Amino acid sequence: MIKTTKKFAFLLLLSGLTACGETPVEDKTHNGDEGVTQQAEKRPDFRAIKDVAQKKAAFFDFLRPAVEHENQRVERERQFLLELEDKFKSGANIDSESLAYASKLGKVYQVALNGDAVTPGWFDEMLKRVDVLPEELVLSQAANESGWGTSRFAVEGNNYFGQWCYRKGCGLVPSARTSGATHEVAVFDSAYLSVQAYFMNVNRNRAYADLRDIRAAQRAAGELIDGAKLAEGLSRYSERGHAYVDEIQAMIMHNNKYWRQG
Repeated sequence: MIKTTKKFAFLLLLSGLTACGETPVEDKTHNGDEGVTQQAEKRPDFRAIKDVAQKKAAFFDFLRPAVEHENQRVERERQFLLELEDKFKSGANIDSESLAYASKLGKVYQVALNGDAVTPGWFDEMLKRVDVLPEELVLSQAANESGWGTSRFAVEGNNYFGQWCYRKGCGLVPSARTSGATHEVAVFDSAYLSVQAYFMNVNRNRAYADLRDIRAAQRAAGELIDGAKLAEGLSRYSERGHAYVDEIQAMIMHNNKYWRQG
């Protein structure tokens, strides 16, 4: 059996977000990682920081723990899948608990099992989805979408990535919303949950299949996962299309000194 921890299992279930950036359902009884879940209490007043370099450093340092936390979660999920795939390929028996956990993962990432069995195709698609996102990509998008943490949606709703929701009252109504539109900008209880929703959106949403294909190709070639290259798969994240991609790539390059290597 491939073991999983209770905390890991909770994170898996918490990751069961609804489609297109809907807000996750938070379990109020879960304390989580203290350094991550208490972020909201330590959020700097980014509007008050006038020095550009200081503001950038403060913004990246504020969100980085959540990004690292999510990548660690994804890495554990991916390791489970890789070990399960090895067992499957070797013809070894897959115990019921591991299969049940694989089924849960499949539901979270919207890749259903073929009946009650794993298949080569299922592993291929899951391993495309269950993979890390480089901090330079995540943090650059957060800075771009939230105006370095100063936007109304970041300040009032802990929303750093412009995620939408579609139920009335689920979030904040944009002041410039097109007549007839019904979307709202999702509200999160913490910055961490906004980061988590972003990860699940990029790793599951069909709009970002190109990003996942680029990442899978980098894996197959034995390359490091490169945030600037992955950004090529984000043209549908914004109505600005490739101009948005160019802007994110420029931010990644311009802020290179802030990224942790390796």
